[in-house]
Amino acid sequence: MIELKNLSKTYHTKSGDIVAIQNINLRIEDGEIFGIIGLSGAGKSTLVRCINLLERPTSGEVWIDGRDITKLPKKELLKTRQNIGMIFQLFNLLEQRTLLRNVCYPMEIAHMDKNTARKRAAELLTMVGLGDRLNSYPSQLSGGQKQRVAIARALATNPKYLLCDEATSALDPNTTQSILELLKDINRKMGVTIIVITHEMSVIDRICDRVAVLDQSHIVEMGKVSNIFASPHSEIARDLIIPKSVAARVGAKKLCIWFDGTSSYAPSVANMILECDAPVNILYAQMRDEGGTAQGRMIIGLPEDQKMADKIAAWLKAHQLRFEEVESNV
Repeated sequence: MIELKNLSKTYHTKSGDIVAIQNINLRIEDGEIFGIIGLSGAGKSTLVRCINLLERPTSGEVWIDGRDITKLPKKELLKTRQNIGMIFQLFNLLEQRTLLRNVCYPMEIAHMDKNTARKRAAELLTMVGLGDRLNSYPSQLSGGQKQRVAIARALATNPKYLLCDEATSALDPNTTQSILELLKDINRKMGVTIIVITHEMSVIDRICDRVAVLDQSHIVEMGKVSNIFASPHSEIARDLIIPKSVAARVGAKKLCIWFDGTSSYAPSVANMILECDAPVNILYAQMRDEGGTAQGRMIIGLPEDQKMADKIAAWLKAHQLRFEEVESNV
């Protein structure tokens, strides 16, 4: 288990102090996939680097498996870090090494037997779908393949935890999906606890069990992904959930309808259109079934006729569907 207690990090610069994270408290349970999301500059990358002390926190504690690693001597800290793998946005592969030797690198640092290391590296590359490319070089790979090598390398020392810092941000949507499926498979088969740092809510939605929303150096919201998506309380969470391309559309008013308990089998929107006799334009929807209930949100464009728009709002209230107006960004 990972537990952060009152964690803060301040950078001291010539132009003044910069507070990256402040008073962070969270607990990540063994075996879960935990997401940390926020906009650029929110402090999420600093936070993940404080977990393995690549960045030393200014104050606070980092507890891993019952020990505060901020108080460990250097030798013990290095040993603990072998239990924490990390993958990065830009892969950070060694260009002059083959894929096999890239994956062997952390085992060399750990002074593992050479033959044992090569055997494990080959097994890991096979696991990530690159067993036929052991002697290839990073320059011969696509972005998605490079990230697969980085994942194999991060797993080389058989870590209990895997930190993913914007691991899919440089990838196209299809490749992103395949990498997320690979991470889910690793979590399921190997029991590795995964911490995902991202600015993309779709990544959180696809892979994470719980999520912490970071804004201006603080955690402003935390909970199960399904609950955050169905009922976000913070402004930043709502901004992340509702695509900017939708919010930016001008014209008729837009409503975001939140589904957080309605039966998945109830044709709510169809009934609303039929009973109100009012056309609506579905601009965006992201829904999922959670045990027979609909979880998620839908953004609709209201009719220009104000009476019809009011009728729809009244129908939603009468059927206890939570909604709010989406402001256009103009």
